Amino acid sequence: MRIVGGRWAGRDLTSPAGRVRPTAEGVRVLWMEILAPRLEGARVLELYAGTGAVGLEALSRGARSVDFVENGPSALHSLKANVAALRASRSTRIFKQDALRYAARLPAGAYDIALADPPYGSRQTERVVELWLEVPFASALALEHSVDHRLPPGARTRVSGEAAISLYVSAPA
Repeated sequence: MRIVGGRWAGRDLTSPAGRVRPTAEGVRVLWMEILAPRLEGARVLELYAGTGAVGLEALSRGARSVDFVENGPSALHSLKANVAALRASRSTRIFKQDALRYAARLPAGAYDIALADPPYGSRQTERVVELWLEVPFASALALEHSVDHRLPPGARTRVSGEAAISLYVSAPA
């Protein structure tokens, strides 16, 4: 696994062994295409961060900062190794917490972009959207999910193979 674009393009990332589903390179490219107009200088949150590949890709392409939320020990180890390898500690923070609990405590507008890649097939994907609809903790919420997973209405969705990226955007104040 590697960073696809931006200042760290081509840099390798560490991935944990075991039961993880790292975001495929083509899907990360799709994430960045969808988010490109919003990335420059953005404050980004990555829920269910795993290795941090999507958030680090955003940082590589111009985001100002990324907060990662992950609670899996092997994923956290890889995430910390990736942040260290890219020397990105000044523009990142890592929170070892449950992603839903973290998101539920956020005020409106805490971030510019929130990224979420909950486990495929879980109800957690809908729950992230529900939390965001109640309190839009970011101007934009982008989620990765399986193509057959139905989400609440209001998102623009693009597909890459078996994965889909859905983008919700809050109404301007």
